[in-house]
Amino acid sequence: MQISARNQLKGTVKHVTTGAVMSEVIVDVGGHEVVAMITRASVDRLELNAGDAVVAIIKSTDVMIGK
Repeated sequence: MQISARNQLKGTVKHVTTGAVMSEVIVDVGGHEVVAMITRASVDRLELNAGDAVVAIIKSTDVMIGK
């Protein structure tokens, strides 16, 4: 898979919660959690399950920092 996004975080699926349309996928990246909301159809197509090795790809024009 080749893509232009440079922010790629390799991790492991920790948990998948499926809804009627959207699903929450929690990915462990070096002891930190990245949470992604993706369609249930994508979860089914990728056959995502806890323990799967994945890449979280972040493509964004805004990053907010709070303190």
